[in-house]
Amino acid sequence: MSDFANILLNWFRENGRDLPWRQTRDPYAIWLSEIILQQTQVKQGWDYWERFMRRWPMVEDLAAATEDEVLREWQGLGYYSRARNLHYAAKQIVEMGGFPQTIEGLSSLKGVGDYTAAAIGSIAFGLPVAVVDGNVYRVLARHFGIDTPINTTEGKNTFAALAQEQLLPALNRKGQGAGLYNQAIMDFGAIQCTPQSPRCFQCPLWETCDATHTDRVDDLPVKLHKLTVKERYLSYLYIRCRGEVAIHRRGPGDIWQGLWEPYLEDEDNKPDLKGWYTILKRGVKHVLTHQVLMADFALLQTDERPQLPPDYIWVAEEDLDNYGVPRLVERLFHAVRLYDEEPD
Repeated sequence: MSDFANILLNWFRENGRDLPWRQTRDPYAIWLSEIILQQTQVKQGWDYWERFMRRWPMVEDLAAATEDEVLREWQGLGYYSRARNLHYAAKQIVEMGGFPQTIEGLSSLKGVGDYTAAAIGSIAFGLPVAVVDGNVYRVLARHFGIDTPINTTEGKNTFAALAQEQLLPALNRKGQGAGLYNQAIMDFGAIQCTPQSPRCFQCPLWETCDATHTDRVDDLPVKLHKLTVKERYLSYLYIRCRGEVAIHRRGPGDIWQGLWEPYLEDEDNKPDLKGWYTILKRGVKHVLTHQVLMADFALLQTDERPQLPPDYIWVAEEDLDNYGVPRLVERLFHAVRLYDEEPD
């Protein structure tokens, strides 16, 4: 075992996070945690993991759920394609007769990429495969002084080869090795070698860390900036008619696929709307990875259903909580409730 790996494992024994999905080698529990924690911090994802495990304790239970039920349980986590992929993959696993136990098999599951397959395979099945994620890039780039951009093909190949061929320990008597090391380096990046203000002077790798001794801690890892964020404007109209509200399901090819939302006003195709119109909020900002949304919220109360596009349905207002909606629409619903609670 390399000195680097040995030091990390010793650090992990003293400082590793006590997380519930680490108390088991059940591939379902581990897979669920990995999908939830994609783009989500542990402190937020923990509650969702427990909620899913309570409601669907086995992969067969999750596979038997409806997509709407899964999306509703996922509500608030964002990146909803993860929830749809999770549900689809659960059905794949059931059709396979159980979790695949090879990297190739795990990678065939919807929503499971190289990192997630390596995490599940190494932790649940003891497969000798190294994980490489943002935490790992940061630890390796700083310690070994690697300035190749991590979002280039050369960079990905460089880090993957280093992690897999030089650092990965062999299995121990408990069938652990790669899985334990992978958890150690992920925690080390999350707790010790953090993006900002890393704990360099309390670091067990300080003596051999290239970035510390060349004053490049803040410069590594290197990432080429290619992301262009665009601004987008939305105008939501909450149409209430005799205790019902008009909603529709968002289609493919855009954000929030499969989630529900109230009427989205279209300047080029406005229906004849009659009733009591109230502006609730203007310029509500909602930030996504590639977009900044600016939304206006309004309420229309009417006794006559307007003629809306055919994909809109009318549901009882008290049943809205049964439909999965994006966080921005949750904020609209909250604005409506606040308006309803105002004294006359």
